[in-house]
Amino acid sequence: MKNIKTLVGMTAGVALVGGAVAMGAATANAAPAAPAAAKSVQAVTQNRVLTADAAMKVADAAQKEAAEQHQRVAVVIVDRSGDLKLVVKGDGAGPQTVESAKRKAYTAVAWGQPTSKLTQNASGAAPSIKDIPGTLFLAGGVPVASGGSPIAGIGVGGAPQGSIDESIAQAGLNAIANQLG
Repeated sequence: MKNIKTLVGMTAGVALVGGAVAMGAATANAAPAAPAAAKSVQAVTQNRVLTADAAMKVADAAQKEAAEQHQRVAVVIVDRSGDLKLVVKGDGAGPQTVESAKRKAYTAVAWGQPTSKLTQNASGAAPSIKDIPGTLFLAGGVPVASGGSPIAGIGVGGAPQGSIDESIAQAGLNAIANQLG
């Protein structure tokens, strides 16, 4: 491996081995320890991601569906980690719409299910999944899946009923469904 350096001092040593730092006592004449037996570990993985172009296509289709239904909504798309990918707040959408759409998108990608299916698991007085920060268990969020795994979430907020939000989110998903593989 290139650029492996071992520093040995009079009383302490620091070694950079395979990207990990090891610290311990050493003497000036100490020889570096032999590396441990290498295990076969996959160090790199490839993940599918929703492209920016696809996210824009989803948002455009969702906003067109919202207009056809005479709704003023926000559309939010998050990646697999729940980080924002795209936010489109439609003209006239209320101040709460972006936050609710973001939380619905996050919830959909986190559980890999439409938020309408998750609402039953978030009911009751006892602590439940509804208590996880950043989640919102109202209809209006749908996951984007590729290769059998969620890769993004689409959230819509602003319609008077979650079922309308979800139909708008689904219209966005339908715009790219044949390209997901």
